Parts: sequence; C-alpha cells; structure tokens
Amino acid sequence: MNDLTANVGAQERSDGIYFAPLLPWQQTLWSQLTQRVSAQQSLPHALLAAGMQGMGKRAFVWRLVAWLLCRERDTNPLGACGACESCQWLKSGTHPSLQVLPIVSMPINADSDTLQEKPSSAKDKKSAKTTSSSALKIKVDDIRALQPFIYQGGQGMRICVLDHAEQMTVAAANALLKTLEEPQAQVHLFLISDTPAQLLPTIKSRVQQLALQTIEPAAAIDYVTHALGHTINREAVGKTAIEQLIQLANGAPLAAIALAQAPWYSKRSLWLTTWQALRSGKRSSVAASDYWQGQLSIKEFIQLSELMLLDMRRVCLGLGELQKDIKLSAALESYQPTDSGLETFATSLQQTKVALQQNVQEKFAYDKLMQELADL
Repeated sequence: MNDLTANVGAQERSDGIYFAPLLPWQQTLWSQLTQRVSAQQSLPHALLAAGMQGMGKRAFVWRLVAWLLCRERDTNPLGACGACESCQWLKSGTHPSLQVLPIVSMPINADSDTLQEKPSSAKDKKSAKTTSSSALKIKVDDIRALQPFIYQGGQGMRICVLDHAEQMTVAAANALLKTLEEPQAQVHLFLISDTPAQLLPTIKSRVQQLALQTIEPAAAIDYVTHALGHTINREAVGKTAIEQLIQLANGAPLAAIALAQAPWYSKRSLWLTTWQALRSGKRSSVAASDYWQGQLSIKEFIQLSELMLLDMRRVCLGLGELQKDIKLSAALESYQPTDSGLETFATSLQQTKVALQQNVQEKFAYDKLMQELADL
C-alpha cells in the first residue's frame, strides 16, 4: 500500500519542514527530548525513527535537527528560531554541521529539485525513474565518506541523518556498525526507516527507537478533520468518512490526508460500476479504456485498483469491507472473483508498473488492464 502514501513526502522537499508546527501526537516526545537537552543531558548517540509512511516521523526528525543546531534553542524550546546563522544555513542547504544520506533526502538541495523536474522526453523519463530509484541506495562508500565528518574532534555538535536506512547495502550497514559501536562526543546519528524490519538486527540493537508510532484515534480524527476542513473533493464529510480514511491509511494521519486528496479517491464507486459493466458485457474494454484515460493517469488508476482489490479480497474471505461508502459487499453478492483471478489481476498491476518504467505507452497499458479487469 506504499503507493497510497506517495504524496506524503511533498513537504519534505522544502526547507519549511525544519520549522513546521509540531504534530499533536508528537508533543510528549518532543518535550522529553528537548528538556533532556536543556538540562545538559546528552541524547542517545543514535536514534531510529521508524514506522509506516504518513506518521510524520521525518517531520519530527528534521524539526529536532534544526532545533539541536539552532543558536537560539535555549530561548526557543518549541522549535528552531528560523533566524539565526544556523537556521539560515539549513534554509540554504549548506549547514556545515549536517550530513545527509542519501543526498536527495536533504529537505533542500539541488539534486532533490532536479529529481522533481518533469522529464522532457521519453528517454529522460526512463532515466529519471532509474535515477530516482538508485538515488535512495546507501552504499559502503557513502558511509566511509562520512568518517572524516564524524571523527573530526573539537568541531561542536555534528549530526548525520540516514534516511531510508533500510536501503543500505549489507556492506554499508557493516561499515556503519563501527560508528555505532564507537560513539563520538557531540555526534548524533538519526536513522529513518519506513520498513525497519529490513534493517539488520545488528543495526537495530545499537540504536534507540523514538516512540513515534502510537497515535491515539481521537487525535488522528481531530487532525485529519481539521486538515481537510470537513470536506473531501468539495463534498461535506462526517466523522464516519474520516474514520474510514484513517483506517485505509492504517492509522497514519498524514497518509489519510494524502489519500483523501488523491484524484482517484472519489472515483472508487465509478471503478466498481465499470468492473460490473465490463464483466456483464454491457461495456467494451476499449470504450472503458478511452473513458478512464480522460479521468486518471495510468499510475492513479493502478493505485485505485490496488485499493479496490484489497477490499475485494477482504469480502471474499468473509471479512468486512473497509470502504463502507461504496456498497462493495452488495456488488459482490451476485458474483465474487476467484482467488486466482484476484491474484492474476494484482500481478498484472505490478507488471504494468514495471512496463511503464520501460517506457510502455499509457494507452497500451490502459487497454491491457481494462481487458484483464473484464476477465476478473
């Protein structure tokens, strides 16, 4: 379900994330850490911010990094001042006491901006996709390049942030172990991971995990409701719709907001109607493909289809559907796809993702998916 949270990190490409308001469910942890520093008690040498996308763990880490480096932090316990020399360095992406791996994770830098530029040709699109994927890898040479920065004594506080830490190669993880086992004064390492299960046990055993995963349902509902302003796609929504969004996002408020704002979320009922029309022969796959090409990009249609498949599988297994507002159970009363059929279509969606990276035309991909949806 990672695609459902694809828009969550948009703000992370801006220097504003250093100074963004503290998320409500992070206030207790923030107070604990900042009070500890203010009392001249050092933080753990290495901290891990882990958990699903959409919880705000990166926002918390970048905010804490900015505050730790801020020259005026003693008089600004709620966050970095935004005006001192240190904060100005952060805004420009040139802070001498901060190192970030991979470099594209730096909230503001030329490389991250380049990756967001729209490719001008088919060749550029393919190259950008490859670059974007490989740019998240952390290699052993990257870790080795950090050593002079970490071990330069007498330089004041120094901070290293390793984003997507699960993307470290085994050699890189082993190289990092030496640093974790030999803490240096005033050096802090922050590891961020969406899938901490992929981290080596030896790494996880040498870092202290930040308590960021627990979000009270009431706090999540209040935050999402306030952020959306009681509307989704200009339609008024109640508490039930907000609760459904949060459930679909596995309890992650930022992911729930991104889901509500996704252009395909309002077209779930239309997807169900299209599937029923295709299956019954009332509509041709070519006509359906032409129609949907004018509604959503192929990537958005795949995201929509993945969510619908997830819920269809639940219903077919006798579980309640997550989407109460589109009458999925009623649609499946007269006909239920087979397990093999659902698996085949899910595989096709994954294959289409790969094909798109290889520059397959969207129209061809759409036509193929609609034919397979008709056979579901």
